[in-house]
Amino acid sequence: MPQKNRTVKGVLGGLLGLVGLSAIAGVLVTATVTPALAVAGAAGSQALSLFENLPSYLKPDAPMEPSTFYAIGTDGKPVKMASFFDQNRTQVDFNQIAPVMYDAILSSEDKGFYEHGGVNIGATTKALIDNLQGTSSRGASTVSQQYVKNVLVQQCEQGVLPGAEDYDDKIAQCWKDATEATGSDGIERKLQEMRYAIQIEKDYSKNEILLGYLNIASFGGTVYGIEAAANYYFNTTAAKLNVTQAATLAGIVQNPNSYRIDRKGGTGADEDGTAINGEEDGYSRALKRRNYVLYRMLDDGKITQAQYDEAHETPIQPAINPPAQGCAAAGDNAYFCQYVKTVVLSDPAFGDTPQERTKALQRDGLQIYTSLDLRIQNPAVEAMRARVPANLDDQNLGGAGVTVEPSSGRVMAMTQNTTFRETPTEDKAISSIIYASNMAHGGSNGFQVGSTYKIFTLIDWLEQGHSVNEVVNGRNRLFKDMSCGDSPVYFGDTKIGNFGNNAGYTATPMRFTRDSLNSGFLAMAEELDLCEINAVADRMGVTLANGGKTTDQNVPYDVLGSKNISPLAMAGAYATVANKGVYCTPRAIDKIVDQDGQELPLPDSSCTQVITPEVAATTAYALQGVMQRGGTGSRANTGDGTPLIGKTGSHELWSTMMIESSTKATTAVWVGRSKGTETIYRSYYDGIRMQDARYYIGRDMQRAANQALGGGDQFPPPDQNLTRRVVKDLPSVVGMSIEEATNTLKDAGFSVTEGSPVDSDLAAGLVAEQNPGAGQVAGGTTVTISPSNGQGSTVPDVAGLELNEAVDALRSAGFSNVSLHGSCSKPDAKAKSTSPDGGSAANKSATVTIKCA
Repeated sequence: MPQKNRTVKGVLGGLLGLVGLSAIAGVLVTATVTPALAVAGAAGSQALSLFENLPSYLKPDAPMEPSTFYAIGTDGKPVKMASFFDQNRTQVDFNQIAPVMYDAILSSEDKGFYEHGGVNIGATTKALIDNLQGTSSRGASTVSQQYVKNVLVQQCEQGVLPGAEDYDDKIAQCWKDATEATGSDGIERKLQEMRYAIQIEKDYSKNEILLGYLNIASFGGTVYGIEAAANYYFNTTAAKLNVTQAATLAGIVQNPNSYRIDRKGGTGADEDGTAINGEEDGYSRALKRRNYVLYRMLDDGKITQAQYDEAHETPIQPAINPPAQGCAAAGDNAYFCQYVKTVVLSDPAFGDTPQERTKALQRDGLQIYTSLDLRIQNPAVEAMRARVPANLDDQNLGGAGVTVEPSSGRVMAMTQNTTFRETPTEDKAISSIIYASNMAHGGSNGFQVGSTYKIFTLIDWLEQGHSVNEVVNGRNRLFKDMSCGDSPVYFGDTKIGNFGNNAGYTATPMRFTRDSLNSGFLAMAEELDLCEINAVADRMGVTLANGGKTTDQNVPYDVLGSKNISPLAMAGAYATVANKGVYCTPRAIDKIVDQDGQELPLPDSSCTQVITPEVAATTAYALQGVMQRGGTGSRANTGDGTPLIGKTGSHELWSTMMIESSTKATTAVWVGRSKGTETIYRSYYDGIRMQDARYYIGRDMQRAANQALGGGDQFPPPDQNLTRRVVKDLPSVVGMSIEEATNTLKDAGFSVTEGSPVDSDLAAGLVAEQNPGAGQVAGGTTVTISPSNGQGSTVPDVAGLELNEAVDALRSAGFSNVSLHGSCSKPDAKAKSTSPDGGSAANKSATVTIKCA
């Protein structure tokens, strides 16, 4: 059993070892070493003091360890998601290793470990002489020396950064330099190893050295440390190793790549080419070495004869448990894992160069706690799986969903319909591309986001002082008044299409937003600046998925979402509205802890006020209508009472989106073709149309977020000035044709209805009346226009005329039926008025009665 503390004999051994080795170095130099050193260019006097002049201080660095990503479990505790490593190693404490493992190592490698001071003088002297004579390049190292050797190898390997030229050769050279140097180099290496071992013995307890050795030692391939070895070779832990397993691992560590037992085809071959140390020969090399270890343990009294006999008769029986590394091991969370990996490999927080960042990921043993929340992620995965198959029709059908926290930018869920694999494949159910993110973070070239882009026109509309209740002519037509700064922007000679071939209508941005009317938003854009609309998107963190800026190109179709953007970027924009105009950059990492348990700085992130709270609140006010009954996004409403904003979007027939948000969570869902433009509008899965899948996925994801985060608050009330009723000038259209009058009124932003024909002296069909009449009226007023029936005339004003003059005037106006009121029977009576009144229109066949004073 290992001892808890160093013995007095061990301490004295360290001091005597230093003196003894000085003498031995002198003897070896004068007897046999000096010629070899002389050949190497060393003078005799230098050789005599070689040992004392060697560096004596070695500080073991933290060994290479896997870095691990964690998600937030459904109980709020960290859940391991994936690991990344050059060397598969899990460091353990002293009491996490079975005592029989210590016994196996010490019996076979260093029986006198607790007695010597770090060096076995006699054995080392023999090894030095053998090295000089060329009969051996190994041997006689104590556990302390082997620990030193492994530390030196590890330090050398740490200096070879991943991606370096001739990386594999340089890594191999580290081991060769530390273990197989011959001649004078070998002597100097051995002496240096001894010097360091003695110093290590003074700085650390015996148990610390023994534990350090077992945590750092190689067990073949990428397996390092006793915990990883126990798990890999026997699917158990170091604490549960039995006699047979412990002896096998103690044997492997003596020559890892020759004695490893994970290669069924063997680790070598004899002269005839027959495999050695494989399944067929019962892992002969490892078996022979294991049995030697068992013999040494029996001889040392560490095991009984019965234990020896049982173990000796037991064949080598590996239970290989390959360590899973990389994001494929994250299963349903693989695409989020890959997103985090791209952050680590690109962000300066993890190193200044790509090689340094790769080293941080694969060697530095970082514990990276991510923002992925399984309370939201698990339902998101189920929602996607239930509605968008990995490969429906072999036409690159894709689906992606992401949920972010508006107040911080934390990415809490990310799901995709395909299965993750880093290696390329023709299988369309498998993809390495993250549909939810941009190209810089493992994403695609983005997708046309459709009408979800209209939010930027709406925001620019409000920032220019317009009201959401201002009436706009949204009738479909050629929009020829687009501009970017002082430059006109050509739209084309083709009308844009509205959903369902809607002809458009005159209404307010509130209604345009609820109905997602294309022609309505183009009409709004005519009163704005196209470049400024795209600049709003840029300000709200939206970039093209390929890294370009939304302002790099400005065309009218931008208003309707023709640019290729990632769902994550669009989620961030809507989260800005939900966060009172504050945009937070996406953040996927909550905490980073190094091997020493110290927290490290996080990648830079920021939250910035990019639109005013008033504009944000009024935008949210308009977007709430989308999620309510009659709105285009109502099918995605969670129905749990949480206040929601949202927007639908589709581009042509192959790309659809649904974005919705509470004040605490924003969800963006995309379903469409990841490649090509094949329609999805004729595709069904499990009874659901593919163009409708976005609603139900968004609903389920947002509902899960609402439940996990406690719903959401009421959105702030809209700004009164930005919701005001706008007064407009109503023109007179009397005398115009019905068509001309209708166009004039609609162009001015009014709705029009046609009344029944009225008596008028205007030609039949011309507008004879309008209600209300010309002047200042509230925006949105409906104007009723009534055409002339062509049978009327205006009753002349005959007041003050002689009766005969009044009758002649009426008959001249076309009224043949004229009568006199009883008041006109008096002598010298004069006309006072008529019925119908003078100046009014009346049918010419109507009787006009003259009244007198």
